Amino acid sequence: MNATPKNSTLDEQPFVPLNQKTTMKRNEGTIDRSLRVLLGIALLVLVFTGPETRWGWLGVIPLLTGLVGYCPLYALFGWSTCRHADRKTA
Repeated sequence: MNATPKNSTLDEQPFVPLNQKTTMKRNEGTIDRSLRVLLGIALLVLVFTGPETRWGWLGVIPLLTGLVGYCPLYALFGWSTCRHADRKTA
């Protein structure tokens, strides 16, 4: 018998080999993407003008997700704001 307990959480997680192609499906609609880009730019402007706060660097997150069309949080919760016909790989 094996004396060590089996860690079920590690054994149940899927393993994706590095050479296997993984794709990100778009999960942001056009309006959502546009608003993210505008918000990201507005926050980044705060870094260089106005209050010149470092918090403006958080604008990189909505800017990048808006440009790419994929939001990891949307994927985590299974949300999507794009139509089914628009769900291509990002």
